[in-house]
Amino acid sequence: MEGSSAPAVRRDPYEVLSVRKDSSDQEIKSAYRKLALKYHPDKNSNNPEASELFEEVAYSYGILSDPEKRRQYDMAGFEALDAEGTDMEIDLSNLGTVNTMFAALFSKLGVPIKTTVSANVLEEALNGTVTIRPLPIGTSHSGKVEKQTAHFFGVTINNEQAETGLVVRVTSAAQSKFKLLYFEQDANGGYGLALQEDSEKTGKVTSAGMYFLHFQVYRIDSTVNALAMAKDPEAAFFKKLEGLQPCEVSELKAGSHIFAVYGDNFFKPATYIIEALCAKSYEDTTVKLKDIEAQILRKRNELRQFEIEYRKALAHFQEVTNRYTQEKQSVDEMLKQRDSIHSAFTVARSIANLSGSGSGHFSNGSSSKVLGEDYKTDVPGEYGISDSKEKSSKKRWFNLNLKDQIKRTKNGWLSMSQTWY
Repeated sequence: MEGSSAPAVRRDPYEVLSVRKDSSDQEIKSAYRKLALKYHPDKNSNNPEASELFEEVAYSYGILSDPEKRRQYDMAGFEALDAEGTDMEIDLSNLGTVNTMFAALFSKLGVPIKTTVSANVLEEALNGTVTIRPLPIGTSHSGKVEKQTAHFFGVTINNEQAETGLVVRVTSAAQSKFKLLYFEQDANGGYGLALQEDSEKTGKVTSAGMYFLHFQVYRIDSTVNALAMAKDPEAAFFKKLEGLQPCEVSELKAGSHIFAVYGDNFFKPATYIIEALCAKSYEDTTVKLKDIEAQILRKRNELRQFEIEYRKALAHFQEVTNRYTQEKQSVDEMLKQRDSIHSAFTVARSIANLSGSGSGHFSNGSSSKVLGEDYKTDVPGEYGISDSKEKSSKKRWFNLNLKDQIKRTKNGWLSMSQTWY
């Protein structure tokens, strides 16, 4: 149940699953299957402690079954995982009617709700008590599966088909919700769940598929993107490719292989068509898939580096934007102060001068012009003579002074002191 929510007190995942740190993926998977069935809520409805242990087991397996999360945990513990989003899987068979209705409503609104496979189905498969229908290569089968139950199919391939690859796909014209499951042979003769794909809407149908093509095949976990969007919408772009996860099984050997269609509708059965096809007829598509997924992986690495650069640039931009706001406020404040100071000269003092009694002090600006005009029109000329008479008098004084006061000194120089007025 990968992606289950973290327990309140976290223990070492290796300790929870009782495996060594150098345990193989298969050993971890087997340990998980046994503990998940032991503590599954379906089998322990009256034991709250079992439910908590089930969540702890699922959470631990979610870490150790993912190569990247396991690597991060081995290097830095839980802190390395805390920045990553976790999602919760729910078991519909363990929900009450009201909760099931709420889950159905949210699913209808587009909220990705991951559901677990019923413990009864897993236990029957592990005990080898399930009915298996044959599904030859190149054929299809139509059916209707009840909610939280499964139809099992056996696909047998020879050496040539195993080398070419296998494609198993399921579609539903009724747009039913379902899971496509793949089971591996267990040591005790039963079947353990190895892979699961949730149906997704594609055009007018819902579909799911598994491809075994002799190279690493990936699946998209849409809940990773949804969780990233909820946590940080601006950074959701950088998490868009993080949902690309490697499938645990990439190729099949010759022999019989067990698949199942699991009814994942909330209230009604799921109708479906399942097909098993040889990948030889998809040679061009196989090459394209390998090429595009390699490009996506490279792009994902580029985006991880670019996100670091983007974060730095964004922080710098924020810093510069803040400074711009501060500088703008500072400039506006200084200009405001300057206007206030300037007004003390141009407004306050000019009013004082206008209210004075002919003072000879003048202020700057327009006030000096007003006082000049007042002085020119109101102040009488010298000796109480009017303006026009003053001009002619000054002319006469000018002429007289030139005649009377120009004298030759003893040294032969002209003395013109106190001549100009």
